[in-house]
Amino acid sequence: MSDDSTSKQSRKNIEHESLLMHASGRPGKIEITPTKPLTTQRDLSLAYSPGVAAPCKEIARDATLAYDYTAKGNLVAVISNGTAVLGLGDLGALASKPVMEGKAVLFKKFADVDGIDLEVDTRDVDEFINCVRFLGPSFGGINLEDIKAPECFIIEQQLREMMDIPVFHDDQHGTAIIAAAGLINALEMTGRDIAETRLVVNGAGAAAIACVELVKAMGVPHDNVILCDTKGVIHKDRDNLNQWKSAHAIETDKRTLEEAMEGADVFFGLSVKGAVTPEMVAGMAKNPIIFAMANPDPEITPEEVATVRSDAIMATGRSDYPNQINNVLGFPYIFRGALDVRATTINEAMKIAAAKAIASLAREDVPDEVAAAYSGRKLRFGPEYIIPVPFDPRLIYTIPPYVAQAAMDTGVAQRPIIDIDGYKHELSARLDPTAASLQAIAEEVSANPQRVVFAEGEEEKSIRAALAYRNAGYGQAILVGREEIIHDTLKQLGLSGAAQGLEIVNARLSDRNTLYTEYLYKRLQRKGALYRDAQRMVNQDRNIFAALMVALGDADAMVTGLTRSYYQAFTEIQRVIDPDEQSLVFGLTVVVARGRTVFIADTTVHETPTPTQLADIAVQTSEKARQMGHEPRVALLSYSNFGNPEGEVPGHVRLAVAELDRRGVDFEYDGEMGADTAMDAELQEKYPFCRLSGPANVLLMPGLHSANISYKLLQKLGGGTVIGPVLMGLSKPAQIVNMDATVSDMVHMAVLAAHDALKR
Repeated sequence: MSDDSTSKQSRKNIEHESLLMHASGRPGKIEITPTKPLTTQRDLSLAYSPGVAAPCKEIARDATLAYDYTAKGNLVAVISNGTAVLGLGDLGALASKPVMEGKAVLFKKFADVDGIDLEVDTRDVDEFINCVRFLGPSFGGINLEDIKAPECFIIEQQLREMMDIPVFHDDQHGTAIIAAAGLINALEMTGRDIAETRLVVNGAGAAAIACVELVKAMGVPHDNVILCDTKGVIHKDRDNLNQWKSAHAIETDKRTLEEAMEGADVFFGLSVKGAVTPEMVAGMAKNPIIFAMANPDPEITPEEVATVRSDAIMATGRSDYPNQINNVLGFPYIFRGALDVRATTINEAMKIAAAKAIASLAREDVPDEVAAAYSGRKLRFGPEYIIPVPFDPRLIYTIPPYVAQAAMDTGVAQRPIIDIDGYKHELSARLDPTAASLQAIAEEVSANPQRVVFAEGEEEKSIRAALAYRNAGYGQAILVGREEIIHDTLKQLGLSGAAQGLEIVNARLSDRNTLYTEYLYKRLQRKGALYRDAQRMVNQDRNIFAALMVALGDADAMVTGLTRSYYQAFTEIQRVIDPDEQSLVFGLTVVVARGRTVFIADTTVHETPTPTQLADIAVQTSEKARQMGHEPRVALLSYSNFGNPEGEVPGHVRLAVAELDRRGVDFEYDGEMGADTAMDAELQEKYPFCRLSGPANVLLMPGLHSANISYKLLQKLGGGTVIGPVLMGLSKPAQIVNMDATVSDMVHMAVLAAHDALKR
């Protein structure tokens, strides 16, 4: 199959998986959850009638109090009419909704901004403006999205004049800001003065014109910028220009893109695949700066540039090349800063400040956890790292302060921030690092692909998870099962062409059976098993077969659990894979809820851990917490708070604390204490001798019953995300999902297992 055919098939597979994801469970990607308790009649009377009259009257008296008594100050409307959806064109308002929901999710994920998508079903500019202008009381900001040019210019300009909250068309300014950040660093790296830089921009749509306007505001002279559209250079003698293009027309005798690029220092591409040839690049100035930002395929690839220039600095819009121009580096954090000072607009100074903040972050030393995620790439300031990577956790506390300060300096901030350093600390604590850490783990696996075997290969969820694992670039997925059944399931799912590249192994027919049987028999012969028993297990038990693949190096890791209880699957794996000599085997469950992560152990293995085992679990869990970006604060739980009341279980826990004392560990810990005390800083103040400096994020349970019950209740009632239980301490990577696991759960566990393999 050709590379182009493979690429088309891959896109088809991703599209199908995306449809399944969007339709599974609760349709769509967002929901509304209350921030206040609404469990009693009193709660309702305060939140609604009659109590809600009080904040209503206060806001009527002073409109600024809406920011104190409502969610307005953290609420952004993501608004589109669907006239320019992604690269798909005019699909209409309703078809744009998945994209707008996705934008709202990104706002929340990266900057804790609450986004509400609104799709306005009109192509009439005046109607659209008239609809949006009256939404000001509801929102702290407006993010316009996927509106075609030139209408988007008119809409944004008029709404900015009419409304006293930020109005920001991200398709224009988001790309411009990230490109400007890259340009700042590329100019520094090549020793250029921005006032003498010659720039060519191909494409004259919304993003291109925004790029031109921003770089001119930063100091590139008007006559040093040549803007090109499909008809060639935009020059003063042309009579077919609208007002936005004509604003950037210059006196020049150049008429084609090829002529414009001769001797140019910088090229910005916001046009189409193949618009630039190697010959054009060869004619550029020394150390050319080339930002080929067309999506999904750039105007010219880095490989093509390398054939004619070894001195070029390149950026594209793609994640598989260095220096990705990705809007997610900008808009969440720009709005975060603007909202936090209650800015009335997002002006040029704020955009430039954001670009400078992004540029400055790329020049800083990259933390180990970020660098590890992109192993194989040198994340040090240089030609292949002029822009930070999207999942750098420092973005949240780097960009908003710059934006907020610029808003204050230019007089558009209604609530200035006095303590900027304190603001940075608030921002760093605002988002839980778990999401970024999990993404960092995924990126590291992508850079170092691993072979993961899905033991229950005939199950639909296993098949879909294997496809998702492979399509995401994490490595080779192996399904254990009968080939004809797997292909029938793929056909039913409409994914017949997706099997190419998937490895399917029939345990009964494998040419590795004899080796596997002999290996298993040696392990079990003194545990009552005959050779034929070992042979039967290899042929018929897919968990044992998959574990043997991992044990003997035919796969790097395994995932199972859909068709058998956790404990049955664990027993079968243990017949093949031993505990690590230096570790204790236990289950660790990670619960992420409302921006807070808690690690709970042991949730699967030890019915009543001994004090020594509890100490071991504390050490291993703390290590995992640090790996995921958290400084561990360990609470050893019981029904007792420091001896009140007494009992056998609290005494057992106290012995574990004493064991940790003897070991001299390097993390905070204390116990025995109740779960409420562990999680509540105010309650901890009642015990001034308590060693924890804040709410615990590692909860060690006194027994399997309490641990297992707790995490399952949280999973079903808590509204958070549960990861795991993650099986810790085996000598080879194996993970077991719950029988009700989703495809996403399976992929997460496969990635964690692959990462475990990578670290060995």
